[in-house]
Amino acid sequence: MLEVKNLHSYYDKSHILQGVDLSLKQGEIVSLLGRNGVGRSTTIKSIMGQVNCNGTIKFKEKEILGLESFKIARLGIGYVPENREIFPSLTVKQNLLLGLKSKLSDASRWTIDDMYEIFPRLKERENAPAGVLSGGEQQMLSLCRTLMGDPDLVLVDEPTEGLAPKIIEQVSNLFEEMKKRNISILLVEQKLTIALKISQRVYVMGRGKIVYSGTPNELRENEAIRKEWLEV
Repeated sequence: MLEVKNLHSYYDKSHILQGVDLSLKQGEIVSLLGRNGVGRSTTIKSIMGQVNCNGTIKFKEKEILGLESFKIARLGIGYVPENREIFPSLTVKQNLLLGLKSKLSDASRWTIDDMYEIFPRLKERENAPAGVLSGGEQQMLSLCRTLMGDPDLVLVDEPTEGLAPKIIEQVSNLFEEMKKRNISILLVEQKLTIALKISQRVYVMGRGKIVYSGTPNELRENEAIRKEWLEV
């Protein structure tokens, strides 16, 4: 589904990513772990064409490095940014409708009713301006708007940051439902317990590189890696 090789990314003269390699299979949830500032968000922004970079990024065996972000999205990659980027003056329902791609067929995996079933709070607030929603509600909306475009791969940046435990549980359930529908997820997540619970594989980043890869169970058993690269 996704293959990244020798990825180097830059902000002006700052060399942020220094040879990142990672991959995802279809229907797989993979978490990208690490302390703040190690390049996790830069990695998914690079995949989405938002950062100056070089190397190889292949999606379904097609090279996408160098493409504009909207073209990458049209190929079937969804992106849920950390700052959510909802449209505050539009209603919840209008935000969801904006996620639709014009060429979607009736075979789309998601409908607005699906979104309301997963997050009933969005149904209750469907006619409210998105700008008045709580942080948790905005996160629900951002996730659901991305899914309305029926992507095959979703890049999610810190989806549970600042959320109440009940909403975190709902978000985790959504990821499990996405997996059932054969959608791949590359997840940047600070909360180790959540990442290890829902992921099939994990990568750990440090100083702009991948310093470890393995299964959640392998990472649980590797105290040295956790202490060096994850624990505060």
